[in-house]
Amino acid sequence: MNRQPVAETFGFFRAWLRNPLGVAAIAPSGNVLAELITSRISPETGPVIELGPGTGVFTRALMARGVRQEDLALIEFEAHFATALTIRYPNARTLRMDAARLHMVELFGGRKAGAVVSGLPLLSMPARKVIAIVAAAFSKLTPDGALYQFTYGPRCPVPALLLDRLDLRAQRIGGTLANLPPASVYRIDRR
Repeated sequence: MNRQPVAETFGFFRAWLRNPLGVAAIAPSGNVLAELITSRISPETGPVIELGPGTGVFTRALMARGVRQEDLALIEFEAHFATALTIRYPNARTLRMDAARLHMVELFGGRKAGAVVSGLPLLSMPARKVIAIVAAAFSKLTPDGALYQFTYGPRCPVPALLLDRLDLRAQRIGGTLANLPPASVYRIDRR
């Protein structure tokens, strides 16, 4: 029996108990969701920013697709997760910070990212915070870069009004019933 996923699940649940709205799920995302949200990313995408990596399930999927640790910036607010990510991925850049402040940091020596993968619970956040996070993410992306966001809700977690305001579009790229709870993934890019 692999102890790492059990320990990660327990740690995730403890984090949820401390901050249910900030973590917003009682268990970490599953491998099927991780494969789906990273399915359009490869080493050719360029650097990747991960927002809210938590236990690192998406991080592992990105690396399985060939993305080097040096090309990963892991933005995590929860101290326990940030510490574990720093230890587990020493060559990635892990920053313990609010994703809404992403625009304030330099990540890849001036290079823009080709993708942002987000595990943030946007549906449980105030609209102003969602605007700040999405705008900050796109400030770090190449012109053809994309934000990949999953949701447990029935539609894109970035409201249409915000997409219009930022001149963005969202496309559902798939869903999985194999996640707890079931989830959908959206690709958001510039129009």
